Amino acid sequence: MLGKPVQAQTDLEHEVAGLLVQALILNIAPAAIDPLAPLFGEGLGLDSIDMLEIALSVSKKYGVELGSGDKPAFASLRALTTHIEQHRVR
Repeated sequence: MLGKPVQAQTDLEHEVAGLLVQALILNIAPAAIDPLAPLFGEGLGLDSIDMLEIALSVSKKYGVELGSGDKPAFASLRALTTHIEQHRVR
């Protein structure tokens, strides 16, 4: 998960990874987040409070509202980015 990602990040994935690092004050480089690794549990190890922070940051930056019904969007960086691409206003 950390180090060189198994999958290369797209430009938007890199941007969103930077948003996650900044919003959650993570001590890793955005490029070190594997886009297919889980964000919660064994991946980045995020929790429900982090999920709220992510939802707020994504809403502010992209105009995408994330609610409890959007839980699959939090599966990985790639899933989150795909959700943003499909619903973004900005």
